[in-house]
Amino acid sequence: MESSPKPIEILFKHADGIDIYMDVYLSPSASSKSPAPILLWWHGGGLLQGTRKGVSPHHLRSPANHNITFVSADYRLAPQFRFPTILSDCADAIKFLQTEKFRKATEGRADPARVILSGSSAGGWLSLLCGLGIGFDEIGVSKPPSVQGVVPIYPITDLEDPFWKTTQRPVKYMDRVIAFEEVQPFLNPYDLESQIASSALDSPRAIFYSYMVQEAILADLLLSDTNIPPGAFSVARFLRSSNKSMILPTYIVHGDQDLKVPVEQSRDVVKALEELKERGASVEYKYEELPGLDHLFDREPECQMEKMYAFIEQVSRP
Repeated sequence: MESSPKPIEILFKHADGIDIYMDVYLSPSASSKSPAPILLWWHGGGLLQGTRKGVSPHHLRSPANHNITFVSADYRLAPQFRFPTILSDCADAIKFLQTEKFRKATEGRADPARVILSGSSAGGWLSLLCGLGIGFDEIGVSKPPSVQGVVPIYPITDLEDPFWKTTQRPVKYMDRVIAFEEVQPFLNPYDLESQIASSALDSPRAIFYSYMVQEAILADLLLSDTNIPPGAFSVARFLRSSNKSMILPTYIVHGDQDLKVPVEQSRDVVKALEELKERGASVEYKYEELPGLDHLFDREPECQMEKMYAFIEQVSRP
């Protein structure tokens, strides 16, 4: 069996006593004279769980197959850290790509002038928020540097969707109700041991997302005590109220049988993009809805994501 490529692990931020890392996978064909574009990806887990290590096989293949610098970055997790803190970590990851420290670590083989943001599930939401600059004014965090495109994979896009407000006991993809005691430490925003920027995929915290869906408490976990309305992070709402003449090139993919993030989350954003286009804005987007596929479909080894990488190649050309 082919071994997985080993990343360069870089500490890009230290805050509240927590080290926050990114993994960088360099293209074998890139050089300082011909650096490869950067695909910066954030993991899913509802912003409650997960790790930069939870990448899909196609991500690991992308440096060799598509001449991409693939970067997977961590961020601090809710509810111990609320949405403003999480977005600040994401913005700092983007800014870090422009630093001398990053250039030295990558030997100049990654091109900071060609950055595409991506993410899966909640990470896809982060890519949309950072790429389009949504919610930053409301939380008082400076917007990150501009990028060339955004590529969310089965993203969360709207906290006000009924899916996040309706309890499910049990959730549709489980045959039992998750007990409060199983997640009690992680629910406490003041639990010092739960203040982390990464949780292993097989850790006890890995059930936290399902508990959140079961109890319909995502907005509370992300925004409690902030006085920030959930609608501040609604992607479609932002687009519909936008007077921008140009929207960042966007590619969205979602399976139509997704039980963890309903496909309507992506459809609503695509509808808003189309409405903007009809109003005369310059909107370049592609939407791929895959029949019969559930959440995490791209974790399968045979999944190639050809259309996504074709879009990345198109928008990242020098």
